[in-house]
Amino acid sequence: MSKHIFKDRAAHVPDFCRPTVDVLAQFSGKWFLHVLGGLQGGPKRFSELEDSIDGISQRMLTLTLRTLERDGLVTRHITASIPPRVDYELTERGHSVMEPLAAIHSWAHQHTDGIVESRRLFDEREV
Repeated sequence: MSKHIFKDRAAHVPDFCRPTVDVLAQFSGKWFLHVLGGLQGGPKRFSELEDSIDGISQRMLTLTLRTLERDGLVTRHITASIPPRVDYELTERGHSVMEPLAAIHSWAHQHTDGIVESRRLFDEREV
């Protein structure tokens, strides 16, 4: 694997950590998890996906889908018709990331109250 792949996001990180930092940076974007979750149930047309994600613009959905497609997590199928039909679907790699994301989701829900309390105590101490 080339070092140059992760240069932009993880230049200050040791080589063995760069893939993890890059992937986590990608998933920390506002819409990535929404789009992945929206495709978890099967293929969707662009408009179906857009309707299922509150607040996402066409531009952000397009950019997010392109990035996910570039990373090999989503595939785009074009059916010749008038107008052309475009469907998006999770790839095998896209499906494989759902389990670790579900684990992070579960962890976050289990620890949210404690984290909020820790932040409150920290902020009081800093005043």
